[in-house]
Amino acid sequence: MVRSGVAALALLLFLRGRIHAKSSAFGAGVIYAGVLTLFVAATKLTTAANAIFLQSTAPLYLLILAPLVLQERTRRRDAAYLAAVAGGMVLCFLGRPGAIATAPNPGAGNLLGAASGLMWALTLLALRKIGRDDEGGSRTVGVVVIGNALACVGAAPFALPLSAAPLGEWAILVYLGVFQIGLAYVCLTAAIRTLPALEISLLLLLEPVLNPVWTWLIRGENPGRWTILGGAVIVVATAARIVSEGRVLARRIEAT
Repeated sequence: MVRSGVAALALLLFLRGRIHAKSSAFGAGVIYAGVLTLFVAATKLTTAANAIFLQSTAPLYLLILAPLVLQERTRRRDAAYLAAVAGGMVLCFLGRPGAIATAPNPGAGNLLGAASGLMWALTLLALRKIGRDDEGGSRTVGVVVIGNALACVGAAPFALPLSAAPLGEWAILVYLGVFQIGLAYVCLTAAIRTLPALEISLLLLLEPVLNPVWTWLIRGENPGRWTILGGAVIVVATAARIVSEGRVLARRIEAT
């Protein structure tokens, strides 16, 4: 709740209080609020690694939805890459570990994580659709403001009253709101005006790479060998795709 509230305020300052609350922006904001809520709920029930890997199924949905909604064509190599990603996701989902203190209900948490992946795909579709005609970027960033504000308000009844916490924990929440969400989405909304939705979702798959490592080192949370294997499949497939795309880009530059 606090992180989303801080993010909404930070982005409002970035926009100088000017957001375009049209029906399309509000609808996209509702979808994005669903992403935030489902993902947080998933991390409370399953391991952080499983939650983020399952949220990263978004490209699988975009492979089907982007051509239908945005008329953005997919390529054969995209399908091959996503087949590898799908295999990794299956390993994460089926190889869930037993219940532990930080993951009391892995089955339900994994379902919520998968649902957040679908909602994230819908969010990227909406942002891309709005962003293509959003020259200044204020409408696209406005969607993120609305989504975070709705997530904050929706979670308030379950989070209030806030318990006492050390100053360091409040500083972390402020940092996450300003940088992890606020600044990150300023960059995302700038990129989404020029890059296809599927391309954006594939680049964002780099985020889950270190997630299991950090949760293991900081929280002692073991996601299980199948999740680690599934994550490794995703990482290797992503690395191979980056190398392949780099070679294609290099050939295009040489041709010009």
